[in-house]
Amino acid sequence: MAQFDIVKPVCETGPVLTTAKTATETESEAEGRLVGADADSAAVADVPPTMVIEPPRGWDFFPVREVWAYRELLYFLVWRDVKLRYKQTALGIVWVALQPIALATMLTIVFSRFLSAPSGGLPYPVFVLAALVPWQLFAAALGRSSLSLVANEHLLTKIYFPRILIPLASVLTASIDMFFTLVVLSAALIYYGIGVGGSLLILPLLVVLLLMAAIGIGLLLSALNVRYRDVQAIVPFLTFMWLFATPIAYSVTLVPASWRWLYDLNPMVGLVEGFRWAIAGGSFPHSLVSSVAVIAVLGLVAVVYFRRAERHFADIV
Repeated sequence: MAQFDIVKPVCETGPVLTTAKTATETESEAEGRLVGADADSAAVADVPPTMVIEPPRGWDFFPVREVWAYRELLYFLVWRDVKLRYKQTALGIVWVALQPIALATMLTIVFSRFLSAPSGGLPYPVFVLAALVPWQLFAAALGRSSLSLVANEHLLTKIYFPRILIPLASVLTASIDMFFTLVVLSAALIYYGIGVGGSLLILPLLVVLLLMAAIGIGLLLSALNVRYRDVQAIVPFLTFMWLFATPIAYSVTLVPASWRWLYDLNPMVGLVEGFRWAIAGGSFPHSLVSSVAVIAVLGLVAVVYFRRAERHFADIV
């Protein structure tokens, strides 16, 4: 039961009833409310922000903002692959230069000495090396990117990041080797006394097209390999067949005119001929136009399929 005190007001008009709450109790309640409010604020501050992962909508099929936000992770993935590749090797990065030299020597002996294959007026070693510059990047990117998602299973199943970074890092790792192949080609040009012309200015654009082709096909094969492991057995055979379907050891003049439309659907035909034209000059390769169209279509199909399939990677990898 509540207790009441009888107090006398200032004017003597009669008794007034008041509750028995002291000032001390009122202050303690106010302090309690302040402490509770501070605790609630601290609890809200400690809660990490919520990230909502949604499927792409409309034309937002390529995660440009996410790739840019995770650019440091892309750098570390590339650096990790480079370190692992040359770890505990006696010659290290020298292997990158020895590979095109050994392959160009073998092709020169077989196709130039034995078969007398035409080389478009160029010394045959220069003819082959100019084609090996784009081909080695493409072949290495194809092999590494197709296996990249399965090889990084521990990352796919534990944390979130743009999955496209993994095959992209594999392609960029392979592109580092191309610069050493260009050094070997430059030495061959100096040895044979071949100068370069204004067409060399188009070389950076050809490198971008080459990277787009490697990324597009690498994305498609890496996504397919997650679901169908037969892909990792097909890729070496595909690369071997693709080598002979590309004018690396022979000239495109050996291809019959009635087959050229089908032959030019190979995107590497225009790129290889474009590299030769940019480095050694000559007539503009018209197959480069069809290569650009094929690369654009392949890239679009690959990105769309990869983005649709990536939501299931962690479940089936």
